Amino acid sequence: MNHGLLLDLVERLAATPVGSTVELDVSASAAGGAAASDASSATSATAASRAEEAAANIDLIARWCRASGNELAEVRAESVVVRHGRRRDPLALLDPSQLPGTRLWMYTNFDCNLRCDYCCVSSSPQTDRRALGVDRVARLADEAADAGVQELILTGGEPFLLPDIDEVVASCTTRLPTTLLTNGMLFRGGRLERLRRMDRDRLTLQISLDSATPELHDAHRGPRAWERAVGGIRLALDEGFDVKVAATLPADQAHEVAPFTQFLGGLGIRPENRVIRAIAHEGAADSGVELTVDSLIPEVTVTAEGVWWHPVAATDESHFVRAEIFPLADAIADVRERFIRHREAADRAAEWFPCS
Repeated sequence: MNHGLLLDLVERLAATPVGSTVELDVSASAAGGAAASDASSATSATAASRAEEAAANIDLIARWCRASGNELAEVRAESVVVRHGRRRDPLALLDPSQLPGTRLWMYTNFDCNLRCDYCCVSSSPQTDRRALGVDRVARLADEAADAGVQELILTGGEPFLLPDIDEVVASCTTRLPTTLLTNGMLFRGGRLERLRRMDRDRLTLQISLDSATPELHDAHRGPRAWERAVGGIRLALDEGFDVKVAATLPADQAHEVAPFTQFLGGLGIRPENRVIRAIAHEGAADSGVELTVDSLIPEVTVTAEGVWWHPVAATDESHFVRAEIFPLADAIADVRERFIRHREAADRAAEWFPCS
C-alpha cells in the first residue's frame, strides 16, 4: 500500500480549486511517495500482486476521501479521479417542479391536421403517425405513478386524430392528473363524443392560440385556424373542462402580449392557465431560440422511438437519450444522471482565470 500517494494527493488538491479534480496514478509502480516500489521489485511483481496493490491504494484513497470531505469521483484502469470537496448536486438547486421526472411528456402521435410553419417536430397531414398506442401509454402511466411522476402530458401531432384518444386519456387520468395538448379544431362529431367521455376532474386541455385577432395566428397555422381554435376553447369551457391556452410568439411580436392576455381574460382563461413561449429553432422553424441539451433543463419525453431530453426537440437527434422506454424509472434515472454530468462539465469549463 503506497501511503506516499496520499501525500502527493494532498499537495495536488491544495493547489486545485474546490470542485475541480485531479487524476492520480494508483498502479503498483506509481511514484510520488516514499513507499513507491523499486525497479527490481516492480519488475518481478506478478500481475496479480500489482492488481492487489492498486486495489489497496484505491481503498486507501477512498477511505481518506470519506474522512477528509473530498470525493472519489471515478476509478479508472490504473488511476483515480479525486474531486476537491464534494460535487454540488445540480438537482438540489432546481425548483421541485423542475426536477426531471416530475412531469412525463408523451407524444401520442406526430400527424396533424395543420402544418404550422414553426412546429418543433414538423407535424403535418403528411407526417407519419408514429403513435405510442394505448397499451404503451397505459404502461407508462402505471410506471410513472410508481416512479414519482406527478403529472402526465399528452401531446402530438394532433392527438384528436387518434380514433382511441379517449382510451389513451383514460389510461392516464385513472393514474395521474393529465394535460392534453390540442389545437382545439376537431371537437365535432365522433371526436366531440370522445372528448365528452374524458374525465373533467383529472384532465386539463391545453389549446394553442397565438393572438387576440386572426392575422398572426392564421399566418403561421393556416386560414380560419384562429376562428376554429377560439371556438374549441369556448366549447371546452362550456363542457366543464379546465382549459389552458398556449401561445407561440416570434421575438418581434412582444407587443401582442398585452392585448392577448386581455383577450384571454375575456374568454375566461385564468392567469395561471396562460402560457406564452418563444419560437424554438427546431423542426419546421427556420429561426427562433437555439435550445441545446446544455441549455435546457430536461423534461423526460417519450415517443414511439424512445426517450428524449425535452418535448421541444423530440425529433432532434442531439436530444435523443435512449431507445429503451421501459422500465420508465431507469429512463428517468438516465436523464437525471446525464443532466448532472452536463452541469458538472459546465462547471469544469468555467475555470477561474485571475487577471489581477
